[in-house]
Amino acid sequence: MKPMYRRKFLEQSTLLLSGAFIGMSFSEKKKKPLLSFSTLGCPGWTFQQIVDFASANQYEGIEMRGILKQLDLPTCEEFKNAANIKSTLQLMADKQLKFVDLGSSCTLHFADKKERQKNLDDGKRFLDLAAAIHCPNVRVYPNNFIKGQEKAKTMELIADGLLELGAYAKDTGVNVLMETHGDLVYIADLKQIMESAKHQRVGLVWDPANMYLETNESPEIAYRELHPYIRHAHIKDAKKIDGKISFHFLGEGNLPIYTAIDALYHGGYKGYYSFEWEKLWHPEIAEPELALADYPKKMMAHFK
Repeated sequence: MKPMYRRKFLEQSTLLLSGAFIGMSFSEKKKKPLLSFSTLGCPGWTFQQIVDFASANQYEGIEMRGILKQLDLPTCEEFKNAANIKSTLQLMADKQLKFVDLGSSCTLHFADKKERQKNLDDGKRFLDLAAAIHCPNVRVYPNNFIKGQEKAKTMELIADGLLELGAYAKDTGVNVLMETHGDLVYIADLKQIMESAKHQRVGLVWDPANMYLETNESPEIAYRELHPYIRHAHIKDAKKIDGKISFHFLGEGNLPIYTAIDALYHGGYKGYYSFEWEKLWHPEIAEPELALADYPKKMMAHFK
């Protein structure tokens, strides 16, 4: 081979090989699921303990539900003022972590004007905090079909609330995400609300366990019908025996949770798989040091 052609051949081969390695690197990165956990699972931990544990256990994100049992996040010391927020964000950056969702208690089914306004105002406070800490999502509840209030009216109230919060969040870069929660867990009802509340800032937190425990509807069908709206996912496992629910480590319950996880993954979901260990509501379940360490190991083994 002549020197000139040999040089050209080597240059082209190097470029092709580089491209192949870049492609492999991208593919590997794409295959790795983004993991986070909700601080609902560690109600006794300080914020420093939360970020230290997340960093040491293969998590990329943290879903804030509370700190030391304080659920009103805007009043927590870490977020009380601009200086504290700056320090908090620096700590997150140092640990290479991101805030992925703020779990508000904003509930949208209320018809009473005073109660409704209180909840909407709380939702807006959380949206303001999310914008300040560069968190992309705020969770809100739908939540119940009230006795004596027509179902259609409740659905309308929920959709209207989502639209009001979506309009408030329009220029913030923050999404308002309704969790599949309470009485709003059937595919048809969720789809109806999402179609009524069409807004670029409105979407869903998909909790397949909440849905399946109540409805027995297939997670594959749920994902197929709801995937345009899903921007965040709660992952947990449980057993329901004779109407009683008990929570278990991933893969140790009797829910089709891996079916839901695979539906997300193969459906092109790009958000976080956020572990929700309900320790605050169920103090009898395993300690966070065990549960939150088990989850990434199970997820990595599954995706391996």
